Amino acid sequence: MLKHPASKYLPFKALPLPDRQWPSRGLQHAPTWLSTDLRDGNQALAVPMNSELKLRFFHLLLACGFKEIEVAFPAASQTDFDFVRLLIEQRHIPDDVTIQIITQSRPDLITRSFEALRGARRAIVHLYNATAPAWRQQVFASDCAGVLALAERGAEQIREQTQRQTDTEWVFQYSPETFSATEADFSLAVCDAVSAIWQPTPQDKMIINLPNTVELSTPNHYADQIERMHRHLARRDSLILSVHPHNDRGSAVAAAELAQLAGAERVEGCLFGNGERTGNVDLLTLALNLYTQGVAPGLDFSDIDAVRAQVEEFLGLPVHPRHPYAGELVYTSFSGSHQDAIRKGMAYHQEDTPWNVPYLPMDPADVGRSYQALIRVNSQSGKGGISWLLEQDYGLQLPRALQQEFSQQVQLETDRRGNELDSAALYQLFAERYLHATGARQYIEHRQQTLADGTRLQIALRQNGVIHEDQGQGNGPLDALLQALQLPCAILDYHEHALGPGSAASAICYLQLQHADGRRAFGVAQDDSLERAALKALLAGANRLIP
Repeated sequence: MLKHPASKYLPFKALPLPDRQWPSRGLQHAPTWLSTDLRDGNQALAVPMNSELKLRFFHLLLACGFKEIEVAFPAASQTDFDFVRLLIEQRHIPDDVTIQIITQSRPDLITRSFEALRGARRAIVHLYNATAPAWRQQVFASDCAGVLALAERGAEQIREQTQRQTDTEWVFQYSPETFSATEADFSLAVCDAVSAIWQPTPQDKMIINLPNTVELSTPNHYADQIERMHRHLARRDSLILSVHPHNDRGSAVAAAELAQLAGAERVEGCLFGNGERTGNVDLLTLALNLYTQGVAPGLDFSDIDAVRAQVEEFLGLPVHPRHPYAGELVYTSFSGSHQDAIRKGMAYHQEDTPWNVPYLPMDPADVGRSYQALIRVNSQSGKGGISWLLEQDYGLQLPRALQQEFSQQVQLETDRRGNELDSAALYQLFAERYLHATGARQYIEHRQQTLADGTRLQIALRQNGVIHEDQGQGNGPLDALLQALQLPCAILDYHEHALGPGSAASAICYLQLQHADGRRAFGVAQDDSLERAALKALLAGANRLIP
């Protein structure tokens, strides 16, 4: 009998931390950001970036506000080595920006890394070696003592190298790779051993980076691991605690946020979450999540579409259209109930008040998005979204009953076409059904006279190809027209507004008639004269009720 696949997996063993403090905390400030797009992100590509693309990406990261950028694994390839040299020799690195390189704990790789960094003003040297049991046993055929000794030898060699290259301001970083799968006590022992060699001070701190190299469990367990290290690391006041979450379980963003609550001060990741397997933590999402909590992230994504387009070009990978904040469709609603809530929320929102619009946790304008794409219409859309587009793009303010009537026609049209309708197509459909509709009675001209007891109207019409005049008297021009035509109808609803500012703007009228037999119909008309627009709207409604 076949076993169920779940039987071969062992559940993650949670770390005992009964007095954990992170659940009651909130994010109060932005972390230090380290982009590893040019190294970790580049290594994840089927076709790695060449130096030209990497340099353009580097300058995009500068424009976004990154002050720490991991640029290469210079001992891994000549391309990476040459890129570090290009940045230094051609002076692409601003004085307030620190580049970072990464190296395994191997003598030849460390030596090569320092050769690449000759002449750098300031640089972070990132040393790592894997520490988890599966790697110790299966990859290195070693034990805890062997792994600890490997880390110490690498740290000692790096210290010696920096003493030979004193023209550079050096920052040390150590990562117990596979930290998330390593025993808590051993992770602590290795990190403390490395910091004992490098001897950081509160004025000259080193970085301890704790990677969620493989995401093994829910983010709260990673937060517990971080908090334990935060509490127990030696020389804690001389350390910057950093995290590098991966996304194997799809929760890297949550893991990074909870890790910060647990004591992490720095986050390494990539724009849009690129990285090996399912990716690194998405720094853009993390940063804009802070914005929605009233915390300035210190990164600039005010033109998010431009950032997305460039990253797609550099990586050759598309950004998902529903990606948080940056996706093409992320601020777009097709659902009728969502559209109605957004339309009302946008009308309710006032400038200089806190943002609180339904379904929009962030104002799209803050990332350079237009409001035009908030609502798009397909067969799932409702009257609110349709009326929003017509009002935003064409100034039409449809009364509620007309919204309901027209939305049914739109749904039939989208079902027939099998795709969405943009605002131009919506307006064309509205114009065909209402504004440009023909019928038995067509307005030519009219004259009216105000009497003591009402209005007398004389109107010339073309009816069934014949021009004739009718005359009627009523409470006003519309009532007089009903009397002139002897229509068995009553006016149920009437709305009018100008189409644009100023006295020269044309007017539009929406008028709903009810026949004596109970049938109802809207007439809509636009004219430079409000009076003519009203009369034409009545005739349009009458033509629909009485052909």
